[in-house]
Amino acid sequence: MGWVDGDVVARRARRLGAIVLSQRRLDNPDPDAVAAAVRHGLATEGLGLLRWSEAARRLRDRLATLHRVFGDDWPEVSDAAMLADPDRWWIPSLARARSRADLARVDAAAVLRALLDHRHAARLDELVPERIEVASGARIAVDYSGDEPVLAVKVQEVFGWRSTPTVADGRLPVVLHLLSPAGRPAAVTTDLTSFWATGYPQVRAELRGRYPKHHWPEEPLQAPTRPARGPR
Repeated sequence: MGWVDGDVVARRARRLGAIVLSQRRLDNPDPDAVAAAVRHGLATEGLGLLRWSEAARRLRDRLATLHRVFGDDWPEVSDAAMLADPDRWWIPSLARARSRADLARVDAAAVLRALLDHRHAARLDELVPERIEVASGARIAVDYSGDEPVLAVKVQEVFGWRSTPTVADGRLPVVLHLLSPAGRPAAVTTDLTSFWATGYPQVRAELRGRYPKHHWPEEPLQAPTRPARGPR
């Protein structure tokens, strides 16, 4: 029994010393031996064998952020840490896997969620929300892939927003990447109060020239935001 070229190979062999006299495929191999072979495959080739959808990658980034901020109270989700203790997340679909193709159908998000107990699962969205509602009412996805969470949002959607959002129980300010109406970078800030006072006048002057049909108020804290157009 073993992991050979991306598949679990289960055979019974008759040997004379080192010489293989005959061998045949096992139709019903021992499940524990199969699981051990699959674990060996994952340990050898990494968790990239699983299906990493965009949702799974985002979940991993969120969990990595929580581990970085709160330490061992939240699970570490690097390949090395997870493969060191697969019993924590060994879900039934992995137990049924027999090949690379089978593993590619296993949702990595389900594997990650198996690491969470009820307490963690209940607090995940509270501590690191997948989306944040901005002043316009739109709910925009937060990027947790870097050292700091990033929210890319158009300037006009945060008119009236007085303070920078935070995550992780207020421990991490969200870095706002403020965009033009065309979605191009206009400014970066973690301090909206300061930006409105000192940065916005210059941004306003530049954007008024490039986008004259849009409203660029002198007092952004008093201005209405543009209507939300659904989550992004």
